[in-house]
Amino acid sequence: MRHYLDRLQESMIAKWNTPALSDYRGETFTFANFATEITRLHTIYRILDVKAGDKIALAAKNSSRWAMAFLSATTYRAVAVPILCDFTPEAITNLTAHSDSVVLFTEPRIFDEMEIEKMPEIRIIVSLENYSVLYLRDVEKQSELESALAEIPAVYPEEKKHEIVKYGELNLDDLAIINYTSGTTSQPKGVMLTSRNISTNIDFALSRIPIEEGDQIISMLPLAHMYGMAFEFIYPVCGGGHVYFLGKTPTPTLLMQALAEVQPYLLITVPLVIEKIFKGKILPVLGKPVMKVLTHTPGLNKLIYSKVRKQLLTTFGGKLRSIILGGAALNPSIEKVMRKVKLPYTVGYGMTECAPLLSYAPWDTFKAGSCGRPVDGLELRIDSENPHKKVGEIQAKGSNVMIGYYKNEEATKAAFTEDGFLRTGDLGIMDKQGNVFIKGRSKCMILTASGQNIYPEEIEAVLNTLPHVAESLIVARDKALVALVALSADDLALEESVINEALEQTRKEANIILPSYSQISKIEIIREGFAHTPKQSIKRFLYK
Repeated sequence: MRHYLDRLQESMIAKWNTPALSDYRGETFTFANFATEITRLHTIYRILDVKAGDKIALAAKNSSRWAMAFLSATTYRAVAVPILCDFTPEAITNLTAHSDSVVLFTEPRIFDEMEIEKMPEIRIIVSLENYSVLYLRDVEKQSELESALAEIPAVYPEEKKHEIVKYGELNLDDLAIINYTSGTTSQPKGVMLTSRNISTNIDFALSRIPIEEGDQIISMLPLAHMYGMAFEFIYPVCGGGHVYFLGKTPTPTLLMQALAEVQPYLLITVPLVIEKIFKGKILPVLGKPVMKVLTHTPGLNKLIYSKVRKQLLTTFGGKLRSIILGGAALNPSIEKVMRKVKLPYTVGYGMTECAPLLSYAPWDTFKAGSCGRPVDGLELRIDSENPHKKVGEIQAKGSNVMIGYYKNEEATKAAFTEDGFLRTGDLGIMDKQGNVFIKGRSKCMILTASGQNIYPEEIEAVLNTLPHVAESLIVARDKALVALVALSADDLALEESVINEALEQTRKEANIILPSYSQISKIEIIREGFAHTPKQSIKRFLYK
């Protein structure tokens, strides 16, 4: 196995003057710019006495500067701590502190609402808009920093590339990333991933989806999540590709414009994006009476579907070789049409704890309804007496599996079986060819159509502290989050209109605290109260 940073160094040297990173309709950075910025940030780390193994946090929207800051951390053999910028500033503060980070890259809007005194290890906070210093604990270092940075050119010339791109001895077993899976829990679960975990995924991607000269890709998934980080950023730049960052979740119109302009070789997204395209552009056409007749006429139907396929691939930029979907289940009716059209799509399966990929199959061997086959170096098993027919928990063991949760031994122990397999919490079966079919989630987690993980207990913890709420339960209905609420004894006596108005105010207060993807759409009252287990936990299965 090759260290992914060895591949990065090779690409930087080979592609020195070619584009590496672009903010869509914004700045573009060549590999030379990339290497120069890493050198600039390494200089800051040295002056502030940052050591290998120290933590460097990032909390900001996707951008080229986010990407360069991230790799400045790992090439320094520090530990990168990506934090979702959708978390509240308070949550970002808490996770920065929990991770013991000494450096934080963020946005001014987030910084303005953070409490520095709650992050005792922080030495510097840097803006990811332009790498300006937002906070410096030791102000006496200011002049030294300015003097050292002034000596670094805007971009190093090609004759310096071998001198600059030299990141020392790399160790596959170094802790490389602490990736937090949520932002509001009192016991955060920071997934600890090593360079080996990351390199396993990058090796697999480069061998199965090779990057060709001139290949470009669009990054739209959050870089603070392993799916977007590994496959829309680390993998393509390690292969010498050019990444365009959209910055935030794009509107369908913006995405179509970006696809037409960038012409990506690969599209990595969640099913919701493809489903919207099919529902908006394809199904209305195929649903017309004349088209229904034509698509049921032998000979003509193949011609129709061939034209639809050509039109779709043109819409996607015209250079697309594959579409990889993940993070949520694909609508069966949409998938049926995709198969008829022979769209080059496949569905993968992953989780943060596996950095992130567990299973994948190329589109031409992908089996409909599955999420591929176990990736190289990973053993998957179904915890069932008949894994081909009887559903059981999917469990994993291999070189891409995390080493545990940061400062959370209890959660780490619970995550593994006695013989060392990771408990994924997902239920499924596996056919004799190794294709994995996910049947459901054994955990309480809610997975939205956009691929975002929602942990209902975290929302409930917020709600339960607010007025009029005795207990609460979060459920997903029609792609929205609904809060079921049991009232306190005093509130049960209030008039319906009064309590409804009060709970609406409670909902608004909760949404101010919660991340944008965890917003509560409505509250429903459970007047009889919830049914409980002997341990006094709510019987969740009774409420859907």
